Amino acid sequence: MKFHGIAVVFCPLLVLADFTPDRSVMSDAYWAIWNDDVQARIDADIERFRKADFSVGIEAPDGTEVEVVQLTHDFRFGAHVFNYNQLGSKERNDRHKALYDPECGLFNSGTVAFYWRTLEPCPYAPRFEERDEDTEAFWNACPDPKGQPHWRRPPPEPVIAFLKSKGCRVHGHPLVWSKNCWHTPSWLWDDFCPPSEKAALEGAAGVEIPRRDPSVPVGAKDSRDNGRDDLWAKPWKTAYGKLGEEGIARLAPSYIAALSEHNERRIREIAARFGGRVDSWDVVNESARDYEWQFGGKAVRGRPFDASRNGPMPADYAFKAFKWAGEYLPPATRLYINDFHMAEGYVRQVLDLAAAGARIDAVGMQMHLFNPAECENIAKGLGPEHLRPEKIAGLFEMLSRAGRPIHLSEVTISAPEATPRGEMIQAIVLRNLYRAWFAVEAMEGITWWNVVDGCGAKGEPAISGLFTRDMRPKAAYFAMDDLVNREWKTRLVARVKDGRVTFRGFRGTYRLSWKGGSLLVNP
Repeated sequence: MKFHGIAVVFCPLLVLADFTPDRSVMSDAYWAIWNDDVQARIDADIERFRKADFSVGIEAPDGTEVEVVQLTHDFRFGAHVFNYNQLGSKERNDRHKALYDPECGLFNSGTVAFYWRTLEPCPYAPRFEERDEDTEAFWNACPDPKGQPHWRRPPPEPVIAFLKSKGCRVHGHPLVWSKNCWHTPSWLWDDFCPPSEKAALEGAAGVEIPRRDPSVPVGAKDSRDNGRDDLWAKPWKTAYGKLGEEGIARLAPSYIAALSEHNERRIREIAARFGGRVDSWDVVNESARDYEWQFGGKAVRGRPFDASRNGPMPADYAFKAFKWAGEYLPPATRLYINDFHMAEGYVRQVLDLAAAGARIDAVGMQMHLFNPAECENIAKGLGPEHLRPEKIAGLFEMLSRAGRPIHLSEVTISAPEATPRGEMIQAIVLRNLYRAWFAVEAMEGITWWNVVDGCGAKGEPAISGLFTRDMRPKAAYFAMDDLVNREWKTRLVARVKDGRVTFRGFRGTYRLSWKGGSLLVNP
């Protein structure tokens, strides 16, 4: 049958399709931007940077036909797994899990939630293992999933075990982040700043810093867990302005010491448990603006602690995070920095941290189109400058100056509306952007953020998924599947010559089959 320009064939868990863009939903101005010359340049760069020439020895007579089928990609196509078993029914959960299959699914990499605030809601009691309230049965019967404190925050142990069983790469996110409302536990201030220090600091600064509501059980969701970082950032900003870092350190020395102690402890404990099973980590998240604006462009400053834009952090927190991660995690684990700050300052931060001795293996960049109106404007040819083809090339050329591979770590492309037209606009924008990003020489992976509609965090759009909330595949899913599993997978027939098969294809694992034999190779 036909579905908005898509020929659909159903299989038990996933839907296979050939994606046909409906060009009429986009304006002539849009297609003038993404014209045939641009598409030809993208194709040429994909051919140049994503493919390689392979030669494989075959024990078969010359002239034997060999079927060459690519099974998996070396390039990392990922998505987060924050809604593991949380979608409300076994059918939905199974369809969601089937996406994370490097051979027949969509993703070969999964980003696992390690947000400190919900991973360790009580000090020294991290939620590594699955509990009753994390099971599929709990979520299937839950009348208000978004009201639960662990919504989008499954314990990492079962998620990692699942990804490993599928042969997926595992990416942890994040180890260190200055955001109070999403990451830093409130118990750091509540429990590790003595009452005398709280009173002295708040009295001297004339502020009141939020603390636990005694009527709410520790670890339960309370009014502070609502994405309003200003509840912390504003009073701390006032305190910085009145007292300075030296004054705060003098008035609350126990708290300042606890910041560093617990950040290091967290990394040490996570490394001891997951170090050999998590392939890479976002060691530091969203620190570039602190580096560029708060810290004067210096990675190491020798201050008592860091006055981050979001709240207090250990001294030189980005540098120390990489130092701790490098010390406690296995050498083979890849260490990433991650940010949304698309500026030269981010590149300078990476180079400065590295010059100070931090091991940074890859640079992560977020790319969120959270506002549905942005995609509507893109369809009209009025979209953000940084998403035009020539600007994409310039942005990643700038990031490449850091001298490290690039991970497009968090991608959101919203549909402008929940209609067939809106879904097709989302799909076409996705297709062209993914093609442009895939063509970047330094790019090593692209990670989609919210796979399912209505499963984002507060402030993230409800219609940015590849699937509707009930796991109906949208046009965006078919567009991505068409790229990952058809356009960018090599399938051909070659002949043996001089005992070898030679071919050009996308980098990855291949099955070579001929009469009388077969071979699995990653040339």
